[in-house]
Amino acid sequence: MTQAFQTAEKPVGKAGIWGWMLFDWAAQPFFTVVTTFIFGPYFVSRLTSDPVSAQAAWSNAATAASIVIALLSPILGSIADRSGSRKPWIGFFAIIKIVSLVLLWQAAPGSPVLLPLVLFSLASIAAEFSIVFNDSMMPTLVAPKDVGRISNTAWGLGYLGGMIVLIAVVLFVAASPETGKTILGGAPLFGLDPAKGEDARITGPVSALWYLLFILPMFFFTPDRQKGEPLRQAVKEGLADLARTWREVRQRRGILHFLIARMIYQDGVNGLLILGGVFAAGMFGWSTMEIGIYGIILNIVAIFGCLVASRLDAALGSKTMIVISLVLLTIATLGIVSTGTGFTAFGLVPLSTDSTGALFGTMAEKVYILYGVLIGLAFGPVQASSRSFLARSISVEEAGRYFGIYALSGRATSFMATLSFSILTGLFASARIGMASLLIFLLAGLILLLRTPYPAGRP
Repeated sequence: MTQAFQTAEKPVGKAGIWGWMLFDWAAQPFFTVVTTFIFGPYFVSRLTSDPVSAQAAWSNAATAASIVIALLSPILGSIADRSGSRKPWIGFFAIIKIVSLVLLWQAAPGSPVLLPLVLFSLASIAAEFSIVFNDSMMPTLVAPKDVGRISNTAWGLGYLGGMIVLIAVVLFVAASPETGKTILGGAPLFGLDPAKGEDARITGPVSALWYLLFILPMFFFTPDRQKGEPLRQAVKEGLADLARTWREVRQRRGILHFLIARMIYQDGVNGLLILGGVFAAGMFGWSTMEIGIYGIILNIVAIFGCLVASRLDAALGSKTMIVISLVLLTIATLGIVSTGTGFTAFGLVPLSTDSTGALFGTMAEKVYILYGVLIGLAFGPVQASSRSFLARSISVEEAGRYFGIYALSGRATSFMATLSFSILTGLFASARIGMASLLIFLLAGLILLLRTPYPAGRP
């Protein structure tokens, strides 16, 4: 990495770039150990006695959060452009996220499910709003030719941070409820009791502490834009700017097509993020230890995928990277929903139901992990290259507004993916049918993206 990057305002030093990239490192454990691999599956398989209803409830909480994010993200982005500074907003939402995560410790087995669902929704909303402001800083920090590399590298750092926390949980905290021992054969750290779900519940406070510590370099070293208009005026003018931006987007056909395509395919991506872990837990009855190891495998692959994509994005372009990623995600999702305890490919390939008694002892579990590897390869690049796609298509001055709309495009209809999962799962009493609905979003978004010019700002 070079010592400085020339921007529209002034060179940004290496410390400022690393401070910005560490935001992803700080934020990712929430998505890794709370949303996907530890707390979410714990909520489904151990907090209640009805995994199917619990999956639907978790999906409904994600849907509620998505609606709030979709409605408010573009408004906040427009206000940020007027108020100038991004860091105060990130700090405000950090407080909400940290407090919500700490309180997840209260979600003991048999306790009311409403509190953890509300806390999860609040943490999700605060996390996404923070991302809006962090992403909108990127065009002011790096030159357009560097955004793909920096975006993918930051995403890879995020996966590394999430994996470190996940490994720590799996090795030293997660334990068998029956034996009380970790995978290393010892007692869980801090005397945590797995029979009470404490090995999963602790992921909330751990993610909160990690986030608090590692967003500090961004606050200390990454330059923020100068303070602009007072808040009251920023709100008024920001809302007016948003209205003008909506009219403007309709004239910028390339950006409009990209935002619509991303709105659709990101629904499928979000569905895989939110529901992939709980789907595996429901299908195979995986414990915290098993789902954690599965998560480690995916994160190792994801880091590799982001590092490769950071170079390919510069060589092939962001659009090509998104297309490749969506093809891999479609194949993986098709594989997951076509796999059962004794078959894959919708029964065309039978699998032995014998179990070795070890971790992932059945053939179906091993095949599921192979499909998961494809998700790991594509999951980071599809999101990082989408971020760099937009950054290459807009100016520094409009970054807040357009990244707010970008967040909207990632969340505006994301409740459709989780809602379709909830409806189909409840209607057919089958989470597999619910997961199959994600294919529609991935394929439709891919088709629309193929018709989008690159960069999207091009006439």
